[in-house]
This record gives sequence, C-alpha cells and structure tokens, in this order.
Amino acid sequence: MMTFQDTAKVFAMAAIIVVASAQFAAAEQGGRYWTPADGQQVQYRAHARQHVAKPAKRKQDAFAHMKNSAAPKEREHHLILQVNTNDAPAMNLALNNAMNVAQYYKDAGEKVKIEVVTFGPGLHMLRDDTSPVRARIEEMALSTPEVSFKACGNTQEKMKKAENKDIPIVRQAEIVKSGVVRVMELQEMGWTYVKP
Repeated sequence: MMTFQDTAKVFAMAAIIVVASAQFAAAEQGGRYWTPADGQQVQYRAHARQHVAKPAKRKQDAFAHMKNSAAPKEREHHLILQVNTNDAPAMNLALNNAMNVAQYYKDAGEKVKIEVVTFGPGLHMLRDDTSPVRARIEEMALSTPEVSFKACGNTQEKMKKAENKDIPIVRQAEIVKSGVVRVMELQEMGWTYVKP
C-alpha cells in the first residue's frame, strides 16, 4: 500500500512534468528550445507571444491571397490566321473563323486580338484590285476592331515586278516586311497559330 508521502511524491513529480512539458511545448511553438536560465525564460515568453500572433496573420494572408487569386482575371487571347492561297472559300473561312473567335470571347467577357496574315498567293485577299472579300474586310474593320490584317511586303514587291504595276492594298490592312516572319514573331510571343 502507498503511504501518504509516496502519494505526495507522485503528485509532485506529476506537477513538475506538467509544468516542464508546458514549457517545452511553448518553446517548440516559438521555434526555439527552452533553456532553464531565468533571463532567457523571460525573453522567450515575450518571443513566444509574438510567434503565436504571427501564424494567425499568416493564415489571414494566405486566405487573402487565395481570395485574390480566385478573383477572375481579365485574360487576353491572341490568334494568328494565315492565308497563303488565292482561294475565295479559304479567305471566307479565315474571316468566318475570325468573327467566330471574336464573338466567343466577347460573350465570355474576355479580350482577344486576331491577326489575319497574308502572303504568297494569299495576298490577293488584301489586294484592293483583286480581293474577292474586300467588302467583308471593310465591314469587319468597322464592326470587329479585334481583327487586324497584315499584308506581306515581300509578296507585294514580287507581284509588282511580275505584273509591272503597283499592287494596291486595301486601306484596312497594314503592310509588314515579311508575312512569314510576322507569323514567326507572333508565335514566339505566344500567339496561337491557325491555318484555315
């Protein structure tokens, strides 16, 4: 049988263990190990209180970051449509694709830029004297500013020499030095390439 003194010793040891374990637990939360020196213990307790407050702030920061990153960001899409054949159905298909993509992102509330790049025989699409789709291009320039047109300057020069006359380009188009290089540069900037 246990005597009163034995029982008192057990309770005293249990109390010491509880106090010591509380100190070690506080030390672990603060990121330091507890040392029994009085000066350090006082400093530690002040430091432990500061550390306890920081995780709550970090949680708030994390939630704020999640909330901000969950907010819809306005994204801008980029599409290159290449036309390199003198074929009216292919030209109309490229214009249909441009209109459909522009309308899709308009409905989605997102921005899009679409560039129709012509070179080789496809330059006829943007020639003022031979374009089978000139009226559509004029209409699109007014109704769909997201779509722009680029004409290959190299092709224009070759046609000028071959036909021995100036090659007029529709006023809605911009002449670039090389249509192929323009496609490459846009792709290098992350634009999506489609050949209808």
